[in-house]
Amino acid sequence: MSSIPIKAANAGDAAQILLNTIRRPVIMVDPGGYISFANADAEDFFRSSASVLARNMLSKLIPFGSPLLALVDQVRERHAPVNEYRVDISSPRLGIEKVVDLYVAPVPEFPGSVAVMFQERSMADKIDRQMTHRGAARSVTGLAAMLAHEIKNPLSGIRGAAQLLEQSTSDEDRALTRLITEETDRIVALVDRMEVFSDERPIDRYPVNIHVVLDRVKAIARNGFARGIAIVEDYDPSLPPVYGNRDQLIQVFLNLIKNAAEAVGSDPLGEIVLTTAFRPGIRMSVPGSQERVSLPLEFCVRDNGSGVAEDLLPILFDPFITTKPNGSGLGLALVAKIVGEHGGIVECESNPRGTTFRVLMPAWKETVPDEQVSNEGNPR
Repeated sequence: MSSIPIKAANAGDAAQILLNTIRRPVIMVDPGGYISFANADAEDFFRSSASVLARNMLSKLIPFGSPLLALVDQVRERHAPVNEYRVDISSPRLGIEKVVDLYVAPVPEFPGSVAVMFQERSMADKIDRQMTHRGAARSVTGLAAMLAHEIKNPLSGIRGAAQLLEQSTSDEDRALTRLITEETDRIVALVDRMEVFSDERPIDRYPVNIHVVLDRVKAIARNGFARGIAIVEDYDPSLPPVYGNRDQLIQVFLNLIKNAAEAVGSDPLGEIVLTTAFRPGIRMSVPGSQERVSLPLEFCVRDNGSGVAEDLLPILFDPFITTKPNGSGLGLALVAKIVGEHGGIVECESNPRGTTFRVLMPAWKETVPDEQVSNEGNPR
């Protein structure tokens, strides 16, 4: 089917509509330094309407001496686009903490005019933090391998000796030998949990219906750790399958929902909300390959508990970080490892009114080789 040409009279409207669909602030600066065009996101970014922006020079809207002004002049002189990363344009007008990536390019159809696209650092910083989470998980991998060899073997000897002593000791001393046995078992169980991090085998991935996964996790939760807590669903029924491993995804959402249940506690008004949605995703490298995939599938676990302490948020997915008296701090580290190996991102947003864990994952594509496809957990 051939495309329908846009009439010249409608070309301006079409351009406006197109630029408004781009979820990034875009402006055009004319030769005099005035903002001659601003899309809808730019109006939100500068907190002014396009008509108000058109009466202002760019230099009056950003901090004095901002590198952006120099970039605009450079592009105007060289007639070549420029990218600049982590540019601080913080100001009372734009926001106290406003760090952006910039794409500045000439507009040949309007000599002397320059287009500027802003990308706030929030999503880029999520990727940076995800890389940190993966690095932390890899550090546990080496530690787990060492512990398995250097600790489990001596522990088995200690446990055996305690059991032999128990047979020839008094009732009073027998309590001590049992304590030794129980504490030894507890340490072995912790090492076993850490050994999961040392599993570097490729993931067996296939199309998985995420709603089947969530239904399974919800059933486990309602009959166990989340008994009595309201679990609300807000699903997109038309969501395509996620390209992942069913059992590992169950593990991910079991950990996240268990965290949510513990945050809610015994509050009679407490609830956990599970949501799925299709969002315009970012692109990210898949570990172990040159492939870059988009992450359009968004899965959220939200609770209305008291939230996570602000100082813990940057390190929440690091191993051994926990606020629970008997917690090991490995649950969220395992979540970060599994999601990262799927080529996805997991993020936490929290405030005193509740916490949201957001997982962004790749969708399954029919170009995947047949031998990797399994219908387990998926409707035909």
